[in-house]
Amino acid sequence: QVQLVESGGGLVQPGGSLRLSCAASGFTLDHYAVGWLRQVPGKEREGVSCINTSDGSTLYLDSVKGRFTISRDTARNTVYLQMNNLQPEDTAVYYCATAGPWCPAVASDFGSWGQGTQVTVSS
Repeated sequence: QVQLVESGGGLVQPGGSLRLSCAASGFTLDHYAVGWLRQVPGKEREGVSCINTSDGSTLYLDSVKGRFTISRDTARNTVYLQMNNLQPEDTAVYYCATAGPWCPAVASDFGSWGQGTQVTVSS
């Protein structure tokens, strides 16, 4: 079965770091663009980052540039999101999702989604 599982979320103080993992089973992530998106109650999903399959180029939400890094580990069939200098506004449920082969312009154009992992940034 095609499945994405996010992990690595938790509670962290402002300025702290987390690394989120998106592990895939049933398919090879290298064949797809993979994005990280987040959602807070009452708001639509917001694209955070995406990595393209063909050239490995990456995209970032402007507010996370310089703080977040997306990467792919083909051996583990996993995509990561390293989040540094976390701020309260980063609090959300984070999802990974696939599209292919290029990062889509809107969240609705992603295909498979994981179940999400909660990130809470608070003192």
